[in-house]
Amino acid sequence: MLAEEIYVELDRRLAPVDAARVAAYPGERPERQPVHTCYVPADAVVPDVARAWGTAALAALDEHGLPDLGLHPDLVEQVLPRVRRKLATEPVEDLRVDAEDGYRGSADAEDDDVLRAAAITAADRTAGTAPPSVGIRAKSLEGPTRRRGVRTLDLFLGTFGAESPGRAVVTLPKVTDVEQVRAFLPVLEALEAAHGVSVHLELQIETPQAVLGPDGTATLARMVHAAGSRLTGLHYGTYDYSASLGIAAAHQASDHPVADLAKQLMQVAVAGTGARAVDGSTNVLPVGSRDAVHAAWRLHARLVRRALGRGFYQGWDLHPAQLVTRYAATYAFFRAALPAAAVRVAAYLDRTDAGVLDEPATARALAGVLLRGLDCGAVDDAEVRSAGGPERAVLDRLAGR
Repeated sequence: MLAEEIYVELDRRLAPVDAARVAAYPGERPERQPVHTCYVPADAVVPDVARAWGTAALAALDEHGLPDLGLHPDLVEQVLPRVRRKLATEPVEDLRVDAEDGYRGSADAEDDDVLRAAAITAADRTAGTAPPSVGIRAKSLEGPTRRRGVRTLDLFLGTFGAESPGRAVVTLPKVTDVEQVRAFLPVLEALEAAHGVSVHLELQIETPQAVLGPDGTATLARMVHAAGSRLTGLHYGTYDYSASLGIAAAHQASDHPVADLAKQLMQVAVAGTGARAVDGSTNVLPVGSRDAVHAAWRLHARLVRRALGRGFYQGWDLHPAQLVTRYAATYAFFRAALPAAAVRVAAYLDRTDAGVLDEPATARALAGVLLRGLDCGAVDDAEVRSAGGPERAVLDRLAGR
């Protein structure tokens, strides 16, 4: 038998390592993750903007009909009523007022557009019609846009906080250096103190310098840990990142190999930290003729399914009609996963033989899939129970929520 002092010394040496790991990797956030972030230019924000997007999405679905998305007919029959209900009740889960690349107003008009957008989103939240999550993307911290970007945040959060105190999300685009993240944190603290708003931070990954530093280190990981608990996600910027690597415009897409490399590194960088890796967008919009709309919907649905299969449970939507395929593809994914996931979770909890020997980490992932389906409305509690799964509270515990 080993002497007790061997164990004591082992604990002494590794206790600081244990504490540092828990601090750096606290685990997944308990709150629901939105399935998308909808970007609306600051000059295009209208009262009850989320409902307006849902109405437009339903109109597109009624006008063009859902094309063949490669789903089993039974699955389409299950999904379509739920998609319609979602578009009518909670079409947007996360709204980002865009004062960066999507904004088409003049420099002279930006103050007025941002103030108006802040007042509208605050009024929507007070009225209970705003999405669960709301925020703003301002300009980057690069020299030419630094002051403009911070001024925009000051204006937006000042108006938003005065009308509707609570949480807002700030998306910082075109990050190129870890020091930008460190320097931005005191700015966010000052904005919180000035305006009474709790600010969460997202970093938009759209430059190669954000992925790999000049010394060969993974800049992404350093940025994540520099931002700390304020950081909720890394968002992939499809087109800026592809263009910065010289990819021809016709081949810039979220499923290009260069995108996969960046996003996989994003996943590794955020794993266990509480931040999330978020997929980008497609700029092929479902507008025009029925054939054009159907082609865009098929592309969007394929990209959403691909992202979900690779563990990216959130992406960007740029047009109201993209909500149709965002929810159709997402609901189909979670409904298809329900039967096997419910059975395997039950078998794990009961220690019975279900043909697959799942470990605790896999059981957490299975519970996470069921919870994500519940959160977005793809499935409901009764369906999880009828498929053999446990009640919601058990899933929360198993998933670490």
